[in-house]
Amino acid sequence: MQIGRAADAALTGGEDGRYMRALKSVLGTSLFHEERRVAGRRRALAGIVTALLAEVKTRAEAAAGTRFSRVLSGRPVHFHSGDAARDSQAEADLRACYRAAGFDDVAFLAEPEAAALATGGYAPHAETRLIVDIGGGTSDFSVVRSGAAGVEIVASHGIRLGGTDFDQALSMARVMPLLGLGGQLRRTLGDGLLPVPRALYADLSTWAMIPFLYSRDTERAVADLLRHAVDPVPLERLAAVIEHRLGHDLAFAVERGKIAANGAEPGACIDLGIVEPGLCTPVTPGMLNAALAPAREKLRAAIYDTLVLARVPPAGIGAVVLVGGSSLMSLVAEEVRAVCPAARIDRSDAFTAVIDGLALATAGQG
Repeated sequence: MQIGRAADAALTGGEDGRYMRALKSVLGTSLFHEERRVAGRRRALAGIVTALLAEVKTRAEAAAGTRFSRVLSGRPVHFHSGDAARDSQAEADLRACYRAAGFDDVAFLAEPEAAALATGGYAPHAETRLIVDIGGGTSDFSVVRSGAAGVEIVASHGIRLGGTDFDQALSMARVMPLLGLGGQLRRTLGDGLLPVPRALYADLSTWAMIPFLYSRDTERAVADLLRHAVDPVPLERLAAVIEHRLGHDLAFAVERGKIAANGAEPGACIDLGIVEPGLCTPVTPGMLNAALAPAREKLRAAIYDTLVLARVPPAGIGAVVLVGGSSLMSLVAEEVRAVCPAARIDRSDAFTAVIDGLALATAGQG
């Protein structure tokens, strides 16, 4: 098993195997414990996550020259917003994986609260701040009061929305129509037309679900769609994506296009040349905003909900600290300004604030 950059290199280098990303999104679901054939043997995602954590433990012990039996893990405020049972099961799943990986004592700290510890020095005087942590699959928020006495967590809130959701929305809007989404099918019996089903495209545009599409069942389903397609060309592209296992290549292309459009790069597009030479779809900032409009609404509502939980009005927020890789999306700062126009926006170390805060909490410096 290869992890991190080595796994990325293996994928782009064409090595045979299953590439998996955003596995946190399936914690707490039955899919996490379903066994599938991976690397020549049947394995559940729980076993793969355990192997990942065991490798992290091994590397840390080798680097530090000591054995680690305790771990403080970051976690989103909610793995699954609006589903308390699944949310609780997700933490139980992750705790079990840590223990199976060799940790005896497992504790958790909400990620925005960890980020608050790491960014405590950003407050020159006592003030109330909003921590906004937008990750790959979740968005977390904490209202904190900080000053000479340290950091006080007033309230925390979280929703199931993150960078992978941004990618999926953009993919469904700009890429999947080129593979047949929105097309029509002839009925097997009788007259009239049917719409191409959306379910396969929803999975193909979701990082965590892509590996599970590479099966004979999917190939047969796509072949059936192709036989009944009014316009076969897009479905032929879909068949090629499944046959050659190009789902992750598409996802990376969408991610690159998202980043380019977010930066307002001239001529930004999603390059689909790996599917068909010369195939691409433009992505302007306006197109990106249109695709992410529902995400904007959820984000703004979550910010308001956090302030309500904290009993702090928008005018009472002195600063908003943005952390998490997906906080770099311009829509995040725009929605923050819409809710808290008087607050200054501090951009912390987007990719390291949470882990820095966990380290401080572990050392007792938080």
